[in-house]
Amino acid sequence: MRMSLSLPGRLLAVMRAQRWLAWLVWLACLALSPRGHAQLNIEISGAGANRIPIAVTAFVGDSAGESLSGIVRADLERSGLFRLIDAGTLPVGEQTAVDASWKNRGADALVSGTLFAAGAGRSEVRFRVYDVARDTALGSMAIGYAREQWRLGGHRVADFVFEKLLGERGVFSTRIAYVAKVGGRYELQVADADGQNAQTALRSMEPIISPAWSPDGTRLAYVSFERKKPIVYVHQLSTGQRQVVANFRGSNSAPSWSPDGRRLALVLTKDGGSQIYVINADGSTPIRITNSSGIDTEPQFSADGQWLYFTSDRGGSPQIYRVAATGGTPERISFEGNYNVTPRPSPDGKSLAFVTRQGGRFQIALLDLATRQTQILTDSQKDESPSFAPNGRSLIYATEIGGRGVLATVSSDGRVKQRLSAQAGDIREPAWGPYPRF
Repeated sequence: MRMSLSLPGRLLAVMRAQRWLAWLVWLACLALSPRGHAQLNIEISGAGANRIPIAVTAFVGDSAGESLSGIVRADLERSGLFRLIDAGTLPVGEQTAVDASWKNRGADALVSGTLFAAGAGRSEVRFRVYDVARDTALGSMAIGYAREQWRLGGHRVADFVFEKLLGERGVFSTRIAYVAKVGGRYELQVADADGQNAQTALRSMEPIISPAWSPDGTRLAYVSFERKKPIVYVHQLSTGQRQVVANFRGSNSAPSWSPDGRRLALVLTKDGGSQIYVINADGSTPIRITNSSGIDTEPQFSADGQWLYFTSDRGGSPQIYRVAATGGTPERISFEGNYNVTPRPSPDGKSLAFVTRQGGRFQIALLDLATRQTQILTDSQKDESPSFAPNGRSLIYATEIGGRGVLATVSSDGRVKQRLSAQAGDIREPAWGPYPRF
């Protein structure tokens, strides 16, 4: 966030005292040029400290035009945690014996598999993960999928491999949401975690901001200006059905889901200044949580649902606070620097990502909540809107390159960085979805 930037008069008139939300809308509109519907391209820099050498063979029955094993290789490579060993072009099935040649090539792990037609427009992949160094199978699995969802099949294989080799769930089959502008329209888009397979959930001639995933991944809450004022909607992705959940007097903004999906935290001005409320997911029973003379905004539930982290200028400069989710006396969390905003608690509750201003640069930082040590994760100039992957290993955020908005990811240790950009235009407001439920 860059509060020092001036705001368009139209938005300032609409938002009046809620200058932070006005800034967010301005940011969503800034420099967004017309663009065609395009997938996101990935550029990777950096790598983990100890990458696992792995060979992913061509799968028996894999199509050259729809290479499921190619998706697996791409997923593992962009994680920055694996070093791909050349597996050649000869397909290798999951039952094929593993000989010493793989160890001689330098592979510590091997993935091989076979694709089958399962009927009724479905396919199945059977695959195995093998520990070459220890000469033992780590696990095998069969995954069925609709034939047109072959990319999802590949992501699920990569998730299995990731978990077997690193001991935690992969996030390759998760999705991301973001806002783009196409022609004169704003679009809320949903894509695979690698930026491919983008689908448009909503088109509007007015700005859309602050998308937030429900914990079960079936709904998105967001703010739309289609009625010429900020209103919070909940959108069912499978049907496209939408429900207005906050259309109170004044502005309605910054929705955030509780971990159980039953409530939303949001910012309302219906009783005066910008304050934090909690409402039921159907929009009923708003309960005021904060009560200050300053601006309280950007609420986010902690992973256990016990706390709400938020941004406030109650102390004179924008800083991060937290308050019990049922209300109470807030406590200040950020102390380094005079500008810290957009708190995002990690899935394990141990750290907090946020945007900090350092020497005129707006960067993503990570605060260890136990030690209170802060690490700057990014090295760019204008970063905003961080969002954790569900396993906490990475964050997606928006940044600006060459005057154009792009999405980027960074690992939670700052080592692995990726940039996801379209060929033209700008994209903003990313949100990383939860683990899928198959």
